[in-house]
Amino acid sequence: MKKFMKGLLATTMVFAMMTSLVGCGGSEEAPAEEAAGTENTLVMATNAAFPPYEYYEGEEIVGIDAEIAKAIADKLGMDFAIEDMEFDAIIPAVTSGKVSMGMAGMTVTEERMQSVDFSDSYAKGVQVVIVKEDSAITSVDDLFAEGASHMIGVQTGTTGDLYTTWDLEDAGLAKVERFNKGADAVLALTQDKVDCVVIDNEPAKEFVAANEGLKILETAYAEEDYAICFAKDSELTAQVNGALQELIADGTVQAIIDKYISAE
Repeated sequence: MKKFMKGLLATTMVFAMMTSLVGCGGSEEAPAEEAAGTENTLVMATNAAFPPYEYYEGEEIVGIDAEIAKAIADKLGMDFAIEDMEFDAIIPAVTSGKVSMGMAGMTVTEERMQSVDFSDSYAKGVQVVIVKEDSAITSVDDLFAEGASHMIGVQTGTTGDLYTTWDLEDAGLAKVERFNKGADAVLALTQDKVDCVVIDNEPAKEFVAANEGLKILETAYAEEDYAICFAKDSELTAQVNGALQELIADGTVQAIIDKYISAE
C-alpha cells in the first residue's frame, strides 16, 4: 500500500457552497452576484465547512483560506468577496467565470488540471482516517487487506473521495459513501452507517473533538499540498500567484496558518 500511495502522490501535486455571501476577517466585501462581474473584485469560491481553512463564525466566513485570499486581494488593490457552495460546484463555478478563483483546501490532481490551472502550493494537508474507538480498523493497511469490504464515508469531490475510489472501491475492497459535507460523513460514522471516514486532518481533529467515541488513526492515508484554482489560461493566475509568493516570502501566510493551527 505504501508503495502504491507513493506512486499516487508522485502524480498528485496539491490544492477545496448554501449560496450565502459573507465577509472575512471583519473586512468590507462586495455582494458576490455583483462582484463576479466586476474586474476589480476578487471573488473566492469555497465550501465553508472545512475548519480551520474555511468555516462560519456567526455570519462570516473565516479561516486560513479566507484570510490568505483577503491578503492577496489587498496586495492586488482589489475588493474581495466570498461565495459559499458545495465543494464539487467550485470548479464549475471557476470555469464558467462565475467566480475569480476557487480556494477550499483544494489538492492539485491530474484530473482537476484538465479543467483548471493552479497556483503554487500555500499549505500542506494530510488525509486521515476517522474510526470509532472500538473499531476493527486499526491502521490504514487494514483498508487494503485482502478480502476487505469496508463502508467508507467521504465528502463528495474531495481528494478523500478520489483516493478511496481509485485505491479501494475500484479494487473491490470497499464501498464509498459520498456526502455533501464532511460533518454528514462523520454523523454517518457515529450512527454505524459507515465504518470510517477519510478526510483532511485539521477538520478531522475538530470532528473528533466534537463527537465522543471517535479517534483518528495514527497512520496517514495520504499527504498533499493545497493550491488555488483558476479558469484555464486566466491572466489572474499569474497576478494572484505573484501576490501569494510575496505573502509567503514576508511571512504573512505562515502567520495566518499559525493563527489557526497550533504547532503541536
